[in-house]
Amino acid sequence: MILFIITVFFNFDELITHLKKIIKRLFIITCVGFIFGCLTILLINRSVNKSAEGKIYTDSNTIPAKDVAVVLGTSRWLTNGYENNYFTYRINAAANLYLNGKVKKILVSGDNGTASYNEPFEMFDALVDKGVNPNDIVLDYAGFRTFDSMVRANKVFGLNNFIVVSQDWHCERAIYIGQSQNISMIGFAAKDPNISTKAQLREYPARVSAFIDCYVVKNQPKYLGEKVEVIAIK
Repeated sequence: MILFIITVFFNFDELITHLKKIIKRLFIITCVGFIFGCLTILLINRSVNKSAEGKIYTDSNTIPAKDVAVVLGTSRWLTNGYENNYFTYRINAAANLYLNGKVKKILVSGDNGTASYNEPFEMFDALVDKGVNPNDIVLDYAGFRTFDSMVRANKVFGLNNFIVVSQDWHCERAIYIGQSQNISMIGFAAKDPNISTKAQLREYPARVSAFIDCYVVKNQPKYLGEKVEVIAIK
């Protein structure tokens, strides 16, 4: 131990030089890793955008008719007690498609992870209030993520050609996921609230997660279960 201390003491300058080299290398590796990570995120984001080009509509008069619309869930209420505009606008868009004869059925897919939190039922209730026939609404209680909703729409509910309803950026990601599963779909973009920077930034890791789910680990939904037959679905 004493010999080690003496050695270090008499080679202090050499030690400092060595440490500087290590720190420099770590800094370079960190910078390269950061740049590579940013480029990867941008490339994935571009790929998601490209996958949805020409497939998202904002006017119910021009969107092609399909048998079914799949509405992606979100919380109906904000923590301040007000209704979530993301929810409201998605419901309005889905009801618009149905009442204008663009779809015959609506599949609402959302999170029902606990007895006190039930996105599909809230969507069902809101759609009925908008004039949608309750017999034409099907509930998917295990749409915990967009990936789950898209895969379950195909594997559980037998859908392979439908309209996905959400905000445009969300429709893009849903279509991207659908393409990886050989599902044909188009999007109907609900009105977008004044989106916050936080919400915009959150979409980037969500798209990276979608890429990993689809092409790296080739994930599966949390639940699949028995198939559900829905009338008028082709």
